[in-house]
Amino acid sequence: MTTTIDKLFNVADFVTEEERAWQMKAREFAQTRIRPIIDQAFEDRRLPVELLPEVGELGAFGMYMHGYGLQGASSVAYGLVAMEFEAVDSGFRTALSVQGSLAMGAIYKFGSEEQKQQWLPAMGRGEAIGFFGLTEPQGGSDPNTMLTNARREGDEWVLNGKKRWIGLGTIAQVGVVWAKDQEGVVRGFVVPTDTPGFKATAIENKLSMRASLQTELELTDVRLPLDAMLPGAKGLSAPFKCLNEARYGIAWGVMGAARACLEVAIERAQTREVFGTPIGGKQLIQGQLADMFLEYQKGTLLALHLGRLKDAGNLSYGQISVGKLNNVREAIKIASNARSILGGDGITSDFPVMRHMANLESVRTYEGTDEVHQLVIGRELTGIAAFA
Repeated sequence: MTTTIDKLFNVADFVTEEERAWQMKAREFAQTRIRPIIDQAFEDRRLPVELLPEVGELGAFGMYMHGYGLQGASSVAYGLVAMEFEAVDSGFRTALSVQGSLAMGAIYKFGSEEQKQQWLPAMGRGEAIGFFGLTEPQGGSDPNTMLTNARREGDEWVLNGKKRWIGLGTIAQVGVVWAKDQEGVVRGFVVPTDTPGFKATAIENKLSMRASLQTELELTDVRLPLDAMLPGAKGLSAPFKCLNEARYGIAWGVMGAARACLEVAIERAQTREVFGTPIGGKQLIQGQLADMFLEYQKGTLLALHLGRLKDAGNLSYGQISVGKLNNVREAIKIASNARSILGGDGITSDFPVMRHMANLESVRTYEGTDEVHQLVIGRELTGIAAFA
C-alpha cells in the first residue's frame, strides 16, 4: 500500500524495517477502519469510540513505553503511527495522543509502581480510557493561573476546581488531574471517574475537531486516598514534560494531514479539465504542487530528525517547539492550497481537505499556540524569557 507521494519521497528509505512495519500496520487500520466512517462521524460530532479497543489490539496506545505489557517501540515508530492516523483525521490522532502521551505518559513518568501496575496494562489494551486534566477555563496558554486545588484532610486529598478542553473526559475510567496543593505547588492526582464529585460534560458546539471528544470537568469535593498523588510529579515541569510528548506526536501527525491534502490535489490536477486540458498541465498548478510537496518533505524529515534525537535521549524543549510550530503552520498552508486547487468542490465533504483545514486550526491552538512556541524558540535563541 503506497501513496502517490511515496514514489518521489518515501520515508521508508530512512526508517528501520520494524518502524516501517508499524507505519504500514497503522496505515491499513486507518484506511480500512477509520476512513470509511470518519466523514459521517465528523458530521455527527462523534468520536468513533468503538474503534478504541482495536487501537489497543494494534498496540498503539503508549507504544513507545517499556514494560506493563506495552510495546517498547521507537519514538520514530510512534510518530509514523500518528502520521497515518492523522492522514485520516486529526481527531482520532488526538485520541491516541491523549490516551498514550498524556494520560498514560503522566502515570508512566511520575506514578508509583502500584499506580503503573493498576492502570498502564489496561490502558495499553484500550480497556481503560484516560484523560489529562490540565487546562482551565481562565488559563489557556498560562497554566500558572491554575485554580484547581487539592487540600489534605486527614488521610485524604480533597480536590475542587474546573478544567476545560479535556480530551476523552466523558468516556474515561480514569484521569490525571493537576491541582495546586496547600503550598501552591502543582501536583498530579490519579482520579477514577466514578469518584463522587467528579463530573464531565462534552463540548458540543465545535466547528473543528468534530470527530473528537473534548470535555469540561468539574471537581466538587472529590475525595481521594493519599496514594492517589503521583509521587514523582512536583511543579509545572511535570505536566509540561507530558505536553512535550504530545507536541512531538503532533509534529508527525500534521504531516499526515498535509500528505492527504496534497494527494487529493495531485489527483484533481490530473483529472480536472479546464479549457480542454487537465489543470495539472498548467505551470501555475505544477508550481503550487511542487511547493506543497517541498514543505511536506521538509516537515517529515524534521519530524524524523526529532524522533532520532528523542530516541537518543537528546531532544530538547526548544527543538520540539520548532517541530510543532513549523509543521502545523506548513500543514495549514498545504491544506489551504489544496482547497484552492479543488475549486468549489474543495469545500464539500466529497473531499477531506476542508475537514483537515478546520481540524488543523485546533491543532494549531492546543499543546501550545504558535505564539507560545515562537516564545520558546526565542528564549532558546536569546537566553531571555519574554512570556510576560
